[in-house]
Parts: sequence; C-alpha cells; structure tokens
Amino acid sequence: MASVIGFGGPHFFALSSENKPRFRVQVRSLGNQDASVLPSDSVVVNGASVVGEREGSRPLVDQGNGSLRHKVKEKPRIEDGVLESLEPLWDDGYGTVTVKDYFDATEEMIKPDGGPPRWFSPLAHNPPLKDSPVLLFLPGLDGTGCGLILHHKALQKVFEVRCLHIPVNDRTPFEGLVKLVEETIRVEHASSPNKPIYLVGDSFGGCLSLAVAARNPTIDLVLILVNPATSIERSQLLPLFPILEAMPEELHITVPYLLSFVMGDPIKMATVNIKNRLPPGLKFTQISQNLTALLPCLSSLADIIPRETLLWKLKLLRSAAGYANSRLHAVKAEVLVLASDKDNMVPSWDEAERLRNSLQNCTVRHFPDNGHTLLLEDGVNLLTVIKRTLKYRRSRKHDGFSDFLPPSMTEFNYTFDETVGLLRFAAGSAFFSTLEDGTVVRGLAGVPIEGPVIIVGYHNLMGLELYSLVEEFLREKKIMVRGLAHPELLLGKSSADFDLFKLFGALPVTARNLFKALSSNSHVLLYPGGAREALHYKGEEYKLFWPDQPEFVRMAARFGATIVPFAAVGEDDLLELVLDYNDIKKIPVVGDYFINGNNDAIKLREDTPGEVANQDLFFPGVLPKLPGRYYHLFGKPIVTKGREEILKDKDSANKLYLEIQSEIERSLAYLIKKREEDPYRNLIDRTVYRALYSRLDEIPTFEP
Repeated sequence: MASVIGFGGPHFFALSSENKPRFRVQVRSLGNQDASVLPSDSVVVNGASVVGEREGSRPLVDQGNGSLRHKVKEKPRIEDGVLESLEPLWDDGYGTVTVKDYFDATEEMIKPDGGPPRWFSPLAHNPPLKDSPVLLFLPGLDGTGCGLILHHKALQKVFEVRCLHIPVNDRTPFEGLVKLVEETIRVEHASSPNKPIYLVGDSFGGCLSLAVAARNPTIDLVLILVNPATSIERSQLLPLFPILEAMPEELHITVPYLLSFVMGDPIKMATVNIKNRLPPGLKFTQISQNLTALLPCLSSLADIIPRETLLWKLKLLRSAAGYANSRLHAVKAEVLVLASDKDNMVPSWDEAERLRNSLQNCTVRHFPDNGHTLLLEDGVNLLTVIKRTLKYRRSRKHDGFSDFLPPSMTEFNYTFDETVGLLRFAAGSAFFSTLEDGTVVRGLAGVPIEGPVIIVGYHNLMGLELYSLVEEFLREKKIMVRGLAHPELLLGKSSADFDLFKLFGALPVTARNLFKALSSNSHVLLYPGGAREALHYKGEEYKLFWPDQPEFVRMAARFGATIVPFAAVGEDDLLELVLDYNDIKKIPVVGDYFINGNNDAIKLREDTPGEVANQDLFFPGVLPKLPGRYYHLFGKPIVTKGREEILKDKDSANKLYLEIQSEIERSLAYLIKKREEDPYRNLIDRTVYRALYSRLDEIPTFEP
C-alpha cells in the first residue's frame, strides 16, 4: 500500500491481529550479493528480525447460516514436496492479517542501514504450486514493500512472491529503479522463458511497472496496476506540493495526520479482520475499537517518510509519471488496471479508462466503494481479482484447466453469503438425487464422486438454478462443477459482469472444452438448450429446446463418462416474466440496442436447425414474487463406460439422447407435482422455521 503523496501508512487500521504473518525471506539488493535464507518464522529486513507467530491449521466445519470454515488439513496432490493443485475450499488466509501488521512490519523496515533498494521474499512454509510464476511487488512512495501484506498468504500459494524495498534515505533516481527491476525480470526470463512474470505496481509502482514493460516488449509480462500514479499531474492535491516544500521542518509531523484522511476508506481498513456474519451490534463494537486505535500508529507515518524523503519522492513521482506516459505506446504486456472510484489522491477512475484506450491489451476493473489504499482495504482480495479476470497463468497462454484455481473458503463464503446471499435466502433450495436402485433421497448421495461426469439439465430462466447447484456440490461433496457457458458471457464486451462465473470455473461451451473437461475427469455442467431455455419466452417455462443431434452423448461414451440428468423447478416461484425478447424488440431505442448487440455478439449454432438456433441474448423484463422455493432432482446415473455401440452406432446414440431428454421432462413434472406437498415452500414459513430450529440448508421439504 502506498500513497502518491509519499507516505504509505493508512489513517485507520484493524486493531486485532491474532495471527501474525509467517515469513521465510530471501533478501536481494543492487549489489549482486548472494541471497540469504532466514528462518521460516521470521522476516529480516535491514538486518532486523520481525518474528511472527506460527500459523495453525484451520479445520472445515459448518458454522451455521450455511458458512464453512476449515476442519481438516487439505490433501492436495504432491510431487517432490511441491503442490500440483489446490483442493476446492482451500484456506487462503485472507482476513488473518490486518493493517496493524503493516505498521508492525514497517516499524522494523524503516530503520536506516545505508543499503540500496533490494528484494525480499515473504515465502510461506510450503513452496507454491508446481511451475508457479514469479510475482514482483513494486510499492508506492512509502517504499517499504509491505503494501501487499494482507495478500501474502493467498498469493504465496500460487506465486513466487518478491517485494521491492526502497530504504527511507535511499535516493536512487527513477532510471536506477527501472534498471533494478529490469535486471531482475531479465534474469527470471532467462531461467524460465515460457513463464510469465507478474509486476504488481501500487501507485508509484504502477509507473515503474509501465516503464519496465515499455523497455522490455519481448518479455512475457503481466502488469497489475493498482491506482497507478500516471495521472499525478491531474491530482487534486497537486497545488499542495509547493506548500509542502515551504513548510518548516517542525511542522512536518502534522503532514501525515492531515493527508492520511484522504488516502483511503477508514471503515474498510478497519473491517479487514471482521467477519460479515457477525451480529450487527458486535460488528459495530469491533469497528469502533479498531477505529479508536488510530492515534497510536499515526505517529509512525512521519518516520516512514521524513520531510526530505517526502520532497525527494514527490519529484521522483512526477518524473516517473512523465517517463511512463511518454512510453505507453511501447507497452506490449498484458495489463490489468484496478481503479478505486473514491480515490481522493489521483483521478483513478478516469485514468483507468485512459489507459484502457492507450494500451494495446488492457483490462480494467473498478472498485466503486474503495479509496487509494486499495490493497489494504476490506473486500479486495488480489488473488480473487486475478482469478476473476482470467489473468492467472503458468505459461504463455491461459489454459482453462491447468491454470484454473478452485475457489477458496473465503471466496466461497463471501460469494454465497454476500454476493448472491439474497437469492440464496429467497430460493431456499432443496436437493434430491437418485441412487442406483432408483430410490430418490435428499441430498447428492446419488451423484458419483469420481469423474468424468456430465450433469445435463434444463436451464431455468436467467440461470437462477446455477448458484445453489454449484454451492451445494462444493458444500456437500467438495466437487468443483465446471459449467459450460455461452462464450459471450465470458469473452464478450460485457464479460466483466460475469466475473463470478469465471471465479467458479465456467468455460466457453465448445467441443474442445468438453473434451478437455472429460479427459481431466471433471464434473461438467451442460445445458443443451443453452440461451434458448435460459432466455425463453412467456409461456415456455420448463420446456426443453434441445438440438436434434446428440451433441454430448458420443463424447461421453468416448471417455466412459457417467451422465446424470437433472431437473430444477422454481423459476415461476421467484419471478414473473413480463417482457420477453419479442416484447423488448418493439420498445424504441431499447429494442435497437439489443438487436445491435446481438449482431456483434459471439454466435453459436447458427447452422443448427430448429428453435435451439435462436440464441438471442437480452435481459428479460421480470417482476419478483413472494418467493416460493427451488427444487433440484438428479436422476439415476447413466454409465457409458463399456457401451461401445454408442460410439459406433448413431441410432444407439440418438436413442440414449432421447432417453435422457425424457428423463429430464419426467423429473420436471415430478418436482412440479411434489412441491405442492412441501409445507415450507413459502418463504415466510421457511423463515419462521429457520429462526426457531435450523440453518437454511436443513429446512424440511416434501418426502420423495
């Protein structure tokens, strides 16, 4: 974390810090000295050791309200002591380190030692995943290199993390810092030419990242620019710079106090370690305690950047911004810009859009409620952002399978408690599955654990059934279901609106992706009716629109995959469809907007006969109802292993295809009938029962 005006400390922080960061550090400097490795429970910078408490294991148990935490140690695949993959619901450690730890770390790091800028590596006890890329953190004007401290535990699972430390009294010019980073990436590129190198530049570090990328267009770089200070000349604080230069030394101690109040969002900094599931009263108490702890730490801000250092770094910043802006045309790297819309230091929102238009390969994500100190504020998990934008890769090109990182426990809880928590509460989903003997039971016991498995079903209006389905497979079986989605959602112009799908493993629906999913023994979620079912017209609820050709049956037989037909009912209990595509096309301006959008969208099944070829994308007009309930039924698994006739005989494949289709239609009819017997179909009844007896996922339903 850093600010463009020269000091890195935030003006508020979270007080409680029961789990201090655990470091294993390598220190490298400009002097080409040999790297030294220090004990795994300490971090040494400038010759001083900051000892952290050892991190214990975190078991996985249900905490109520559907939230989970860790109970047993993970059992990932390990080869030669190095993880090959992460298990679903792994512990990313986010929230166990707070802004208080930032101040503790900088207290030791700012002690002068006369040394040059250098790298330090806060390595976790275990090495990162096999073939993990290097991630270099380039700090803001505070120069401590500790601005990534909230994210170390998560990032160190999948990156080799190194942070640049620029001592307080160092006066290395900008070109010297560029050469230091440049030499480092060239060495890394020479040792692993097929791996990308990540540069995470915070504020001033964003300028440094762009400068290095412009000078090294042939090296595979991924830049993550966090509120880059390339817009410093348009900062609303620019008129204050001459005043700072003229301010007497004895008044400088007041500068951090004054400027800290425009650096970031104090509430978000204070809530980093506060769980969202806490009762409002307890949450308010903890926030108040954390905010009250501000004053003891503010005095250290003047030590992080004394007056002479501040004046030097303000000049350094303007030089860096000019250097980077003059070379944007030469940047060939893949760029991700993270912009805070409430940044009071620099106009980050406008600058992000300028960079999007100026750079050749630039993706932007906005954070509407955050300030300049984005990496030290609650609700911003850097690794999650990288995953949601498909920026994580271990080779020259992103692979949806080998580079996929399953959701962590933090991501799982935040998604289903906060992001889709209201839908989850309203739907109150009930799950049923069919055992091999045909018995229908509650839960997912009838769905095979071992892959490959293709889950094939009816796509409800706007995909309402998706969220609870993915959640239940992770909650009950710790299985990551890889959904095949319309490419426009993941790769089109509006793909930012569907970042959540990417986080939970959605893939563009192509034959290649289905092939790779089955060959990797995955559980695949497939909707043959696609957008035609999910965006159906009025009066078409629970009607299948499948192509004539058995697109997936022969592929399943080739890999001996198990096919599980499933049905989901409940869209008509949550929403009423009032405007379908036929209605929307008749609305002036709005109709033209969607028609033009579909003309430019990625096309699917253009040559396929029948209604399924009608894949127009739009937002239907809906009205909410007093919620009923969602029901999912997974049919008896169909084993294709050993059924060679499906591969050789087209008629056999068609027969099985029609059987699957009929099974789904029967399951839909079954659920529509049986839900009438559910005493807790109504939201009010479920809410009362939940308040008196149990969690959301344990509310009774009809007997199958």
